[in-house]
Amino acid sequence: MKQLALLLMSGAAMSLAAFSAPASAGERYGQRPPVVLSPDLTAPWVLQLSGQAAPRGGVVYRTQPRAVRSAATQPRTLRNQRRQVTNVSLAAPRVKAAPTPQIDQRFLPQTVSYTGSQAPGTIIINTSERYLYYVMGDGQARRYGVGVGKEGHAWSGTEKISRKAEWPGWTPPAEMIKRVREEEGRILPAHMEGGPANPLGARALYLGSTLYRIHGTNQPWTIGKAVSSGCIRMRNEDVTELYERAKVGAKVIVM
Repeated sequence: MKQLALLLMSGAAMSLAAFSAPASAGERYGQRPPVVLSPDLTAPWVLQLSGQAAPRGGVVYRTQPRAVRSAATQPRTLRNQRRQVTNVSLAAPRVKAAPTPQIDQRFLPQTVSYTGSQAPGTIIINTSERYLYYVMGDGQARRYGVGVGKEGHAWSGTEKISRKAEWPGWTPPAEMIKRVREEEGRILPAHMEGGPANPLGARALYLGSTLYRIHGTNQPWTIGKAVSSGCIRMRNEDVTELYERAKVGAKVIVM
């Protein structure tokens, strides 16, 4: 072994001498000196290159670096999941819209048969059925759903339309202001100008010298119910239609 080691060392010295000697242009294509390997031929890295197992306790080195997948080479499922998470984190929270109250379909206006004796142009209000009829003639009437006076405020009788108003102002009577303040704790205004927020809605038909009216409402979901202080409520679009049909002086029957 010593002789082998000396031989290898002398070969290494000769190789170093060959590399340290001045080179000439003619040696460029000459024969290269042999490569001298380390005498430690059992090193783990040498064994790995040859496909052999490293000795126990030795350090294992990878012959190639671990491949790192770019975004383009990642599985489509993983890319979709990451995109979904990003979209969810950036999206604004969804706010559910409040449901819009609906009117019962049976209270929508329609033309019905009429076999009564009242003259065309007469208005008949059946408070128990929650319907208003406008007599058209030829055995027909236009029927509308209405809201009527709540318990203690219902009434009946015959009146005439004394006047009509578009987008009327509202001046609640003193007894109503007092009652609402005591029973409901609400303070009513002394007067409110006409407009979409006005409780009388788009149109009003005043009944004789009474405080009662046929008028629109900004609460259409109350049609078909007993909710008012005695007035007859209609949807704004329905009272607008009736406003065009009915004439001042027409008879109104409330039953």
